[in-house]
Amino acid sequence: MAPPMVLDIVLLHYPVLNKQNKVIGSAVTNLDIHDIARVARTFGVRRYYIATPYEDQRRFIGDIVAHWRTSVGKNTHSSRGEALGRVCVVEDLEHAVADATARHGKTPFVVATSATSQSNEISYTALLSRLAGKAEPMLVVFGTAYGLAPDVIFSADGSLPPIAGIDGYNHLSVRSAVSIILDRLLGSGNSA
Repeated sequence: MAPPMVLDIVLLHYPVLNKQNKVIGSAVTNLDIHDIARVARTFGVRRYYIATPYEDQRRFIGDIVAHWRTSVGKNTHSSRGEALGRVCVVEDLEHAVADATARHGKTPFVVATSATSQSNEISYTALLSRLAGKAEPMLVVFGTAYGLAPDVIFSADGSLPPIAGIDGYNHLSVRSAVSIILDRLLGSGNSA
């Protein structure tokens, strides 16, 4: 039996793009914290990094996680607290990679995501084949706002193909994209 895939995810809030393709930092949202943590727990993601350079945003995340892990929320909705236990707040992608490397004893294979095709694209099939039977850690990076800045995408070891819908419409929430991508990578059917 092959070892389970060692996978962490990052929700990056800087550097990301705005509508005008300018690099910005985006705000953390309560929904992204909760919903992505629940998806991460469902699919066995080891750690869900939320990366933001803004100290007030990191405190906000910490307050929400603490509420559901140690406060009133723990007693009223323990499964949410369990999911939020996978959250790790970091300043940037480099801190996430460093933490994952320390935890796994090996630098993770970093995979970016984008709503558009990229020159360093790797198919789900190729990625799953590369990782089959190995305990190689992987870190999948998701962008907020209008997606990851080009520097993040091109510094990654590869990028996943965009999620194709119908009629050319492609503007999913990051929560939806995380769900679809994790199902493709870790779901029982591995339907790439």
